[in-house]
Amino acid sequence: MSRGPDAATLLRRTLDRHAARCGITLTWHAVVSRRWASATFVGAQHRIALTITGTGLDAWIGELDEVDLQMRGHLVADVVVTTITRTADQAELGVEVLTVET
Repeated sequence: MSRGPDAATLLRRTLDRHAARCGITLTWHAVVSRRWASATFVGAQHRIALTITGTGLDAWIGELDEVDLQMRGHLVADVVVTTITRTADQAELGVEVLTVET
């Protein structure tokens, strides 16, 4: 019996939808996920490498850690942009995301 997509797949779909609403295109280079747990929560840590293009890329980067990203069965607990390399019309990002199962 299939449980459905994992947290990394759901996160990718969620970020793609959010970016599209903001006029941003994401090009995914890597997503590395590993299970994570605390005394009270279970989830996953995700390291993402991507390139973004679009006229609103500065605004999108600026709000990424504040936006409420909705994922079925998971809560996006933390988003941190770890690296940014800019050119005139695009940015390469390193992003770390913590998701928690609900």
